[in-house]
Amino acid sequence: MTQDDFDPFEAETAGESLDMYARLRRTCPVAHSSGYGGFWALTRHADVAAAASDPVTFISSVRAVVPSDPRGLRRPPLNYDAPAHTPYRRALDRTLQRARIERLEPRLGAHAARELTPLIERGGGDIAQEFGAQFPAWVTTEWLNLDPEIAPELATTAARWVRAWRSMDGPVVNEASERMYGIARDLVRDRRAEPRPVEEDPASSLLAERPDGRPLEDEHIVGALRQCLVVGMVAPPILLGSICRHLSQDQELQARLRERPELLPAALEEFLRLFTPYRGFARTVSQEIELHGRRIRPGEPVTLVYASANRDEEVFPDPDAFVLDRPNITAHLAFGRGRHACAGMPLARLSMRVALAELLRRTSRFEVNGPVENARMPEIGAVSVPIRLEPAPNEE
Repeated sequence: MTQDDFDPFEAETAGESLDMYARLRRTCPVAHSSGYGGFWALTRHADVAAAASDPVTFISSVRAVVPSDPRGLRRPPLNYDAPAHTPYRRALDRTLQRARIERLEPRLGAHAARELTPLIERGGGDIAQEFGAQFPAWVTTEWLNLDPEIAPELATTAARWVRAWRSMDGPVVNEASERMYGIARDLVRDRRAEPRPVEEDPASSLLAERPDGRPLEDEHIVGALRQCLVVGMVAPPILLGSICRHLSQDQELQARLRERPELLPAALEEFLRLFTPYRGFARTVSQEIELHGRRIRPGEPVTLVYASANRDEEVFPDPDAFVLDRPNITAHLAFGRGRHACAGMPLARLSMRVALAELLRRTSRFEVNGPVENARMPEIGAVSVPIRLEPAPNEE
C-alpha cells in the first residue's frame, strides 16, 4: 500500500486547496492519495507540462479524470489515444479556426447582453449560476449550430449533470447525460440528412472524417458531440465566478478594466492562470516509471494538477498575485498542453472576454454580497457567487 500524502476531501475551499498544493510542490511533488480509489498527483509545472506533452508514456485511454464518470464510459477524443484520437480532434479543430470564431463574436455579444439583463434589472444575482450558466449554453448552441430553443434546456440539464457528478449520484448523472445524448443523436441524424460546410459545423465535420477510408462510427460521433455539450458548460461558470470574486476584492483593478477594456485580453490570461477551473485531468502510464523517487505503475491514475502548476513559484514569481502582462504568461496550463490541450480554447477565450466586457460595460461597480460556494474535485474555484451590482448610468 502506498502511503497517503494528502486528503483530497479535506480541501473544500479553493484557498485551502491551493495551500495544500503549495505544500506538496515544496515537499512532495509526486503525491499519492487513496481517495477516489487511489491516484497520484503531479504538482510542479515542469512535471505537469512534461507529462501532458508525452502521450506515449502518459496515456488517456484508461483514466482521463479523477473522479471518473461513475458509469465508466469512454468518449472521444478525451478518452482516446492516437491514432484513434486524431480524426475526432482534427474534425473539431476544423470548426474552431480564427475566421469562424471572429464571425461568432457579434452573436455572442447579443446573447451576453440579453442574459445579463435580468441581473442588471434586479441589481444583482448569482453571477456564476445565472449569467455564468446561461450564456455558455448559447456559446455551445452557436458553435454546434443547435436549434435556439435547445439552449435553455442545455443550461438546465448540464447544471443538473454537474451537480450530480460532483456528488457521484449515478442515477441523476445517467438521466441528465441521456438527455444530452439525445441532443447529440438528434444532431447527427439531422446533419446526416442535411450536411453543412465542415468548417462551420462540428457534426458535419465529424461525419466527413474518413480514417483508413472508413467513416467514424455513429455512436462514437454521438459520444464526441455529447462531450462537447458538457465541456463548454462546466468551466465557464466557475471561471466567471472566480474572476468576479477577485474583482470584488480588487475594486481598483475592476475600475481599471472598466475604463480600459483593451486590457481585457491580457487580464484574461492572468485570470486563466490564477483561476484554472479544472484542478487537472488524469492519465495512466504505459510502463512503470520513477519520478522524484516515487514509482508509478501502469493502471494507477496520475492527475496533472494544472491549478497547482499555474501557481508554481519556480515559474511564476509572486504566484498568488494578479500581475498584468506577465512576461511568461503563455506558459500557463489552464487549457492543458500537448495532444489533449483544450480544442475549444479560442472559443473559450472569446466567450469569456465577451462576458466580462458586457458585465463591466453595464455596471459602475459590483461586489460579492453573500456566501460563496466552492467546487470540489475535479474542479476548483467558485461555483456560486452572489453579487450586488450598481448599473452604469446609461442603464438607470
